[in-house]
Amino acid sequence: MAGKASKHNEMTFWQHLGELRNIFIRCMLAVVVLSIVAFCLKDIIFQQVVLRPRMPEFVTNRLLCRLAEQWNSPVLCINSTILPLINIELAGQFTVHLRVAFWSGVIMAFPYIMYELAKFFRPALKQGESAMLRGVALMFTLCFAIGAAFGYFIIAPISIHFLGTYSVSAQVVNQITLGSYLSTVLGLIFAGGAAFEMPVVVLYLSRLGVVKPQFLSRYRKVAIVVILVISAVITPPDVFSMTIVAIPLLLLYEVSVLLARMEFKD
Repeated sequence: MAGKASKHNEMTFWQHLGELRNIFIRCMLAVVVLSIVAFCLKDIIFQQVVLRPRMPEFVTNRLLCRLAEQWNSPVLCINSTILPLINIELAGQFTVHLRVAFWSGVIMAFPYIMYELAKFFRPALKQGESAMLRGVALMFTLCFAIGAAFGYFIIAPISIHFLGTYSVSAQVVNQITLGSYLSTVLGLIFAGGAAFEMPVVVLYLSRLGVVKPQFLSRYRKVAIVVILVISAVITPPDVFSMTIVAIPLLLLYEVSVLLARMEFKD
C-alpha cells in the first residue's frame, strides 16, 4: 500500500490531470451507454416511471386517497384524476425523450462514477483512510438513492397535485407542457437526492473542523423553521402533506448533529 501511495504522490500535476481526464472519459462512456439503453426503453421509462406520479394508480396517490376515505378528509386525496399534458413544440417530445434518457443514464452510472473517483483518491490515502473512503462512496451513493426515491415517491406526486390544480382565477386554465412537467419531476428527484446527502456532508465538514456540533445545536431552531418553510412551499396547504415532507428532513438534520458529535468525540 505504501508503494502505491508513494507512486501516486510522485506523479506530476499533468499526470494527475491525465488520470482525471481518463476517469472523465470512462464515466462519460458509461453515461452514454446507459443513456442509449434508457433511450431504447422509452415505453417502460415514460409509462412506468416518468409519467406515473400524475396518475391515480400511482402508489402514493392510492395510499393517500385511501387514507382520505378512511379519515373522511378529502383534502388528503391527491391526483384522483390524470393531469393532462400537452406538447407545443415540433421537436418537443423528441427533446424530452433525449433529456430523460440522458438523466436516466447519469442516475444509473452514479455508482460507477463514485467508484472511479474513490479509485483515483485511494492510492494517496493511508490504509485506514482508504477503507473509510470506500465507506464514504457507498454511503454517498445510498443516501442519494434514498433521497431520489423520497423525491420521486413523496415530494413529486404532492407537488404535481398542488401545482397542477393551483389557480389564481377561474378565468385562467392550466395547460401543463410535457417539458415543464419533466423539469419539475427531475428537479424534485435531484433535490431529494441532494438533501439526503446532508449527513455525509456534515460528517466531513466536521472532520475538517469547518462545522462543529455546538454550531448545529445552537441553530437547531433556525434549521427547523427553514425546513418547515420549505416543506410548506412545496406541498399543498394542509398540515399532513407538510408533515410527511418535513419529518424526514428534520431527522436528517438530527442525524447530522449526531454524526458531528461522534466525530468530535473521536
